[in-house]
Amino acid sequence: MHHGLTLPTPAAAAPLSLPPGLAEFVDLGHDSDTFGPDVLRGLSATPKAIPAKYFYDAIGSRLFDRICQLPEYYPTRTEMQILKAHRAEIARLIGPDACLVEFGCGSLAKVRQLVEAMPRLGGLVAVDISRDHLLDAATALAEDYPRLPVAAVCADFTRPLSLPGIAQQRRRVGFFPGSTIGNFEPDEARSFLRTVADDLGPQGALLIGVDLVKDRETLERAYNDRDGLTAAFNLNLLSRINRDLCGSFEPRFFRHHAFWNEDASRIEMHLISRRRQRVHLAGRSVLFDEGEAVHTENSYKYTVEGFHRLAGEAGFRPAQTWTDSQRLFSLHFLTVG
Repeated sequence: MHHGLTLPTPAAAAPLSLPPGLAEFVDLGHDSDTFGPDVLRGLSATPKAIPAKYFYDAIGSRLFDRICQLPEYYPTRTEMQILKAHRAEIARLIGPDACLVEFGCGSLAKVRQLVEAMPRLGGLVAVDISRDHLLDAATALAEDYPRLPVAAVCADFTRPLSLPGIAQQRRRVGFFPGSTIGNFEPDEARSFLRTVADDLGPQGALLIGVDLVKDRETLERAYNDRDGLTAAFNLNLLSRINRDLCGSFEPRFFRHHAFWNEDASRIEMHLISRRRQRVHLAGRSVLFDEGEAVHTENSYKYTVEGFHRLAGEAGFRPAQTWTDSQRLFSLHFLTVG
């Protein structure tokens, strides 16, 4: 869930004590470093927008983990079913002694399927922007698999990475599940995939989950769950502004709105102002008209052929593709070059 990408040289790693159980921990900067400027820039634009990567503070990350368990939210369970069904074949394609690099790792639940199928895996690097959530997930995995070297990198994974030592002398295979690639604009997706290809190197490969085009009802139900968790996840962005930028947002004066834009082949998420109101944050004020929207996320859906074209333009070659029986979701193994 990310847009508005830039690709500067990463900052130098901050020296920090090594959390128990981890082989390495590299801190390339928390998203709070850019949160304020990006929010102010986005709310000053017409139309208003906030990059979706800022959903994932500690509260937002926990909410998203709960969303992944919802009956309406098919992507997580469908991708997990594909992983379980084909993990032996995936393990053969990855090969022994490789290092897995999970971009935007979240809870690390899915990569456990691969770890279980690969007793000779050489290492795992977990990359995420939410430091606390990253360290909790990475240390838990390291405790469960004590023979597997696990490293954590706190970074915006859309930028070029300097990977830790356990990834340097092995074949690197990226893992990018959850169809997070759909949160990029198509041009940004190409740029990101090119960056990943550079991170992984000429012998590298990428295992990536991609949500597929399907009927409107299934798509819109996934982003408008009955429990209101997706609405809470969206509205938490305003609560985060209040917490981190001394904001005066009243979330109850905004409503969650998600819909399928068929022409653009994407789900759009917005926050709609319920009234005309002025909000203060970071020493500035922003006026909202009644009904005015803040665009918080896009989630593009692909056909298998369309994603293969995109990956090819970014320097990857499709090696294998798996889907579920209903063709709701797809998993792709791509090689660099």
